[in-house]
Amino acid sequence: MEQSQPLRFFNRGPSPAVRLVFFALLSLLLLFVDVRYRYLESIRSGLSVLLYPLQRLVTAPSKLWHEVDDFFVSHNSLIRDNAELRNQHTLDIAQLLQLQVLKAENHHLRNLLMVQQRADYPMQLAEIMYVERDIFNRKILLDKGTQANVLAGQIVMDDSGIVGQVTRVYPWMSEVTLITDKDHAVPVQVLRNGLRAVVFGSGDTGELALRYMPISSDIQNGDVLVTSGIDGTYPPGLPVAKVIHVERDPAYPFARILCTPIAGVDKRRQLLILSALLKLPERPEVVVETATDKSKNGKRGGR
Repeated sequence: MEQSQPLRFFNRGPSPAVRLVFFALLSLLLLFVDVRYRYLESIRSGLSVLLYPLQRLVTAPSKLWHEVDDFFVSHNSLIRDNAELRNQHTLDIAQLLQLQVLKAENHHLRNLLMVQQRADYPMQLAEIMYVERDIFNRKILLDKGTQANVLAGQIVMDDSGIVGQVTRVYPWMSEVTLITDKDHAVPVQVLRNGLRAVVFGSGDTGELALRYMPISSDIQNGDVLVTSGIDGTYPPGLPVAKVIHVERDPAYPFARILCTPIAGVDKRRQLLILSALLKLPERPEVVVETATDKSKNGKRGGR
């Protein structure tokens, strides 16, 4: 009896080795044809067009994630940079203000130095340490005292004119009464015509008054008042005030004359102290005559 062969239900075709060789040769052939004749260029372009939407769809989640991440990173970075720029801007403004203050102070010190160079009397530079808190007393304290040979009665001025007078001296400080103090008076004269007068403080930092001037006095708005130098305290010719208002009422014997200080009474920090006082001859003694002396003088005159 003949041996029966197994039935083949599935036709397997060529062996795997044959298939490998076939497809390898086919790949080499396609590569050669594509490189040589570029027949597959159009096919490749068509496939890329067909696959582009699929590629975009596949990469959409990753791209969306990166965009969201970049948004929040950029947002936080912008907030941080904005805060840093705001802080830097604040610091720059503060430094700019300090620079402007230093520039103005430097300009003022340069003017004071020029005043010292052209003055005929010695001066020394002083700086304001304290300002009187009492609004009715216009006084300041300077950082120079007896150790710097400051004496009571010396004059204090800036680069524009008279500021005040030293009224009290301490070892390391000196008290200055401003010309605007209500109890302070300065002998002056009108620069235009030489008319002598006395200017008094009113207690207001921006106002002085010429008192007891007849209504016929030759004083006009805009007249400059300088120290007369006849009191032996203030050197002559230093600017004091400028007339801003003249009121003449026939019903009163004196005119109402208001002035404004020329110097920066409440604006400066560095001032000049005139180190030397003017020396004038002493006043003659006043001899008081009694009634007996008067009668004797009368008898002598009768003889």
